[in-house]
Amino acid sequence: MSPTVSIIVPVYNAEHTISRCIESILNQKYTDFELLLVNDGSTDRSGAICDAYAARDSRVRVIHKENSGVSDTRNTALNQAKGTYLQFLDSDDWITPDATSSLVRTAESGSCDLVVSDFYRVVGERVSQKGDIDDDGLMTREEYAAHMMENPADFYYGVLWNKLYRREIVEAHHLRMDPQISWCEDFMFNLEYIRYAETFRALQVPIYYYVKTKGSLANQSMTISKTIKMKLTVFEYYHQFFKTVLDEEEYEKSRLKVYRFLLDAAGDGSVPPPLLSNSRKLGNERMQISSSILDGEGALYDAFRERKLLEQYLETAALKNDLTLPDVRLLLALRELKAPCTRRDLTELTGLTRGALSLSLQRLTARELILVETLKDSKAQKRLMQVSFPDPCAAVFQDLDLALDDARQTSLSGLSPEECAQYEALSARVRSNIEAALL
Repeated sequence: MSPTVSIIVPVYNAEHTISRCIESILNQKYTDFELLLVNDGSTDRSGAICDAYAARDSRVRVIHKENSGVSDTRNTALNQAKGTYLQFLDSDDWITPDATSSLVRTAESGSCDLVVSDFYRVVGERVSQKGDIDDDGLMTREEYAAHMMENPADFYYGVLWNKLYRREIVEAHHLRMDPQISWCEDFMFNLEYIRYAETFRALQVPIYYYVKTKGSLANQSMTISKTIKMKLTVFEYYHQFFKTVLDEEEYEKSRLKVYRFLLDAAGDGSVPPPLLSNSRKLGNERMQISSSILDGEGALYDAFRERKLLEQYLETAALKNDLTLPDVRLLLALRELKAPCTRRDLTELTGLTRGALSLSLQRLTARELILVETLKDSKAQKRLMQVSFPDPCAAVFQDLDLALDDARQTSLSGLSPEECAQYEALSARVRSNIEAALL
């Protein structure tokens, strides 16, 4: 049976980074994939490292070939890929544990042909998030191209590794990288793919860690005349692409932006995203869990593990909706309330401090995700909160419900339907016992 996703990694002299890249793929929450590692004539230990992973995991296939460049190497993998979808990585980068699942879920939720996601830009020990499209719904080809026009040379649109493609489209039109082009060859593949794709969707969740270690075009063995000729070829292709996907009036409005592409990319052959002002120390951008704490035993450790598993999935929903983890924890708590409550009740339920609770309430109110009405309990002499949820909150709750279901499926993985039913029944009895003891 064919895998759902073919993950393609070209490998050339990457012995210092390839293990990190492979481990991030094999540790994906989503498991229905094949990993194609194509060793492009490496002269270091890269090939042996790939073979070692293939010996341990049947999902890994290694292809050894003579050195011919990254375009031909990717083409070799495309010729052997079997998945419904195609996902790409570079050997010195890595992905978050929810990367493939997030891409596939987004693609299948709207039957879209191309998913493009936010990513992390890594410089040394600093990391910043990069994205470009805020629209959460399906986009037509023209709508997606209009977004591209705003930032003609942006990595977000040009690279392969923050996207998910349908292999059916690639094969139907025999789309491949051009081995004769060593500058923006991935962008040209994207432009060709977009001509045949019909539906697009952006994922506002950073799932990829991009490390700028690649050599620039100036460092490659290319003559100046060949470099200029190649850039002009790429630019003309880019120019013709927009004349194809935009009507004449819209194209004339945007023509100067198309010309800006050549100027933006003229220097190095690529325009890598800079480290943004919102950068933080690498390792602090996502929830981190100490393995020593996870190994602990006892009731407190059991409660900790269950909470952290849930938060790990909730974090993806929070990032997608531009919320914090405390925000989504509070939203869940408010939704499950059966009666008005005090702020103190909410701090105890969510584990948030009063200050953190106030900030989250302010953010959720400003985003029009909640409406708060203050009630007076004259008998108990205290103020109560009555919360309602406007229409915009429905989409957020949908993402949170998916996170809850994912966490549940993970915790029950490997159990039979009968065992799951038994667990649910026993959990209900335990919960009843606890409630009775606390009343």
